[in-house]
Amino acid sequence: MASDPKVHTFDEVAQHNKTKDCWLIINGKVYDVTPFMEDHPGGDEVLLSATGKDATNDFEDVGHSDSAREMMDKYYIGEIDKATVPLKRTYIPPQQAPYNPDKTPEFVIKILQFLVPLLILGLAFAVRHYTKEK
Repeated sequence: MASDPKVHTFDEVAQHNKTKDCWLIINGKVYDVTPFMEDHPGGDEVLLSATGKDATNDFEDVGHSDSAREMMDKYYIGEIDKATVPLKRTYIPPQQAPYNPDKTPEFVIKILQFLVPLLILGLAFAVRHYTKEK
């Protein structure tokens, strides 16, 4: 590690969010994991999903081995300016049309899935009843 690490802002790190240019923030440190994208056991999608935020929880939840933690040293490029990291990302739910069960095709299909077998069962009993009498 460098004796005087470079301090990066959150916005600067967040711009590096592509397969050919990927930086992560883990435990207050910034890592350029671009060379490791193809070799990561979870695939590059896992690393890309951790960009633009503090990836410490994502990293710790997986339970990386000691050798994986030692490997991080070669990708270390500096520290994060903690004052620039947002405390919490605001969750914005996707826009959806309100659900109306009376007018959706799924509702009609569910009704038919219930009624058609009952109708077939009723017809089977009727046929059985009429063939028994004759």
